[in-house]
Amino acid sequence: MKKYKLKNLDCASCASKIEDSLTKLDEVKFVTVNFATASMTIDTDDLEKVKNKILEVEPGVELEDSGEQETESPGNILSQNKWTIIKVLTGLVLLLAGLFFEDELHDTPYHIAEYIVFVAAYLVSGWGVIRMAVKNIVRGQVFNEHFLMTIATLGAFAIHQMPEAVAVMLFYIVGELFQDIAVNRSRRSIKSLLDLKPDHANLKTNGEVKTVSPEEVKIGDIILVRAGEKVPLDGIVTEGSSFVDTSALTGESVPRRVEKNDEILAGMINQSGLISIRVTKPFGESSISKILEMVENASAKKAETEKFITTFAKYYTPIVVFGSLLIAVLPPLFIEGATFSDWIYRALVVLVISCPCALVISIPLGYFGGIGGASKRGILVKGSNFLDALTQVKTVVFDKTGTLTKGEFKVSEIVPSNGFEEKTILEYAAYAEYNSNHPIAKSLIESYDREIDGARIGTVQEISGYGIRAWVDGHEIIVGNDKLLHKENIDHDRCDIEGTVVHVVIDRKYAGYIVISDTLKDDSIYAIEQLNKKGIKTVMLTGDNQHAAEAVAGKLNISEYFAELLPENKVEHIESMLNKNGKVAFVGDGINDAPVLARADVGIAMGALGSDAAIETADVVLMTDSPAKVAEAIHVARRTRKIVWQNIIFALLVKGAFIVLGIFGVATMWEAVFGDMGVALIAILNATRVLKTNEVDSRIE
Repeated sequence: MKKYKLKNLDCASCASKIEDSLTKLDEVKFVTVNFATASMTIDTDDLEKVKNKILEVEPGVELEDSGEQETESPGNILSQNKWTIIKVLTGLVLLLAGLFFEDELHDTPYHIAEYIVFVAAYLVSGWGVIRMAVKNIVRGQVFNEHFLMTIATLGAFAIHQMPEAVAVMLFYIVGELFQDIAVNRSRRSIKSLLDLKPDHANLKTNGEVKTVSPEEVKIGDIILVRAGEKVPLDGIVTEGSSFVDTSALTGESVPRRVEKNDEILAGMINQSGLISIRVTKPFGESSISKILEMVENASAKKAETEKFITTFAKYYTPIVVFGSLLIAVLPPLFIEGATFSDWIYRALVVLVISCPCALVISIPLGYFGGIGGASKRGILVKGSNFLDALTQVKTVVFDKTGTLTKGEFKVSEIVPSNGFEEKTILEYAAYAEYNSNHPIAKSLIESYDREIDGARIGTVQEISGYGIRAWVDGHEIIVGNDKLLHKENIDHDRCDIEGTVVHVVIDRKYAGYIVISDTLKDDSIYAIEQLNKKGIKTVMLTGDNQHAAEAVAGKLNISEYFAELLPENKVEHIESMLNKNGKVAFVGDGINDAPVLARADVGIAMGALGSDAAIETADVVLMTDSPAKVAEAIHVARRTRKIVWQNIIFALLVKGAFIVLGIFGVATMWEAVFGDMGVALIAILNATRVLKTNEVDSRIE
């Protein structure tokens, strides 16, 4: 599997045609063409055959290695299009000269000078379109915009409407020029994310520092990051302290302070002091690599609207051609006084107006802009289909621990029973949980605050959904929830205890319980408030007991909650909600949330502290671990869909109106140009609005 750049790929329909044709080749195992980044990922045994097929389908498109092409500079837009600009200016001068001849020689309408000037202007401005139309016809691809433009303009010449024919071609390439600028603007907005990729790392070896590629650094190596440099790899700070700019990853503008033993992620920018970092992940698995991969691959997963428009364009163009033919032929045969020259002209006007460029270009661009805009806010959407799905979400289901709460558990109370002492209960609980990575286990070990002698620990048995059984100093220790006590038939005096509770049993005798407290995240209340304002139902699922769940749900004003759930119970609850009222989104962070994230209509993972399994499984990743980003993601999705539908409705209404005017002889070729390229340009510029990343306030569209 390798990635390539597609040079001169300038339209979404071209990308779709290339992908479709390559998929049919036996030598191609997998292929996806990304119009927004002008790239192709392919697994093939015969690259030469692939290149030939691309040239056959789209003659101007060239395949080149992804490392060969430099990012285009925004300041070079005019120089990159200088030949197009020269053609436009030359064509315009010749058109004005032709109009002068037509005015001066109006008594001799077929004067040779007039023809020479108009034909020259036509060939200068339209030769590229004619050449593409001929090549497509030779390859059997008749019905496309080049064919429509060529037939319409040659027909205009045939009925002596030469200025209009030249104007159509001239304004077509003007529209193509502005279209290219608009598309490149969107591409550069996405490519700006690629600038986050660190180009070097300062590797510390044997007391020396040398500059190497981030790919050469291994786990455990020490790297130095100076003020102003990007952090090249994920790791832990071993020396120094600094403020880092995290906006590239999280969308948050406030710098974050990092000190010794703090985690730091690739893509952050060191703003002040020198820091040393012990690398914890290779570059390919770093946070910034995953972000770039997600963003670049996102447009491969198309929304239903995109798929529909691509299919629509395939059938729409032939219908327009045959419809125009009927307009040209039938009225003169059946309407008294109607002339072929008049109705042929009207048919040609309809042909020009009917090009589907506005839809097939602006809609994919709108979705990709939405994905790019969301990524700048620290929200990674893995495909435009998921962006669409977010707009239909009616229920958001949250995991509790680590999602709505900080997951920073601390022992707040120890209640002994049956003559046991507090320190004994805490000691045995800490030893039993020593090998567990669960946040509650870590809180018990931290509270014990003594070195644990692993030799004292014997067999450890995890009882999924209940707790742990361990042998410590030969004693059987059971640590877990109230359900475990009932499962093991342990006598105890209290079941309903508010908060997160860990019960401790020593040699089958109830020793007491430990209360663990967890705090809400700073924006959890605001997050639920925003979703409630939108009329979205909120649900909380947790493995905690009923009282702890009730306390959190009450503080957050959550619509519904379910407590004491095993991972499989969470999946069952999600399945019961599906297909009832809109789509269901699940928000989680742990490894045990991966099955639920996969089962929900939209899986949303907490990316900063969430597990790799959750991030890989999810459809949307929140890089800040902020639940308020859920409402923001829905806001971006709705705004994107709104702009996409604005383009669809605007293009269809304007084209429909001009087609009617063209049939009745009101619209001329001049209006037809606006009905085609004018509408396309406006739609493209409207689509680029999605890239704006203004802060989202309390209003959710």
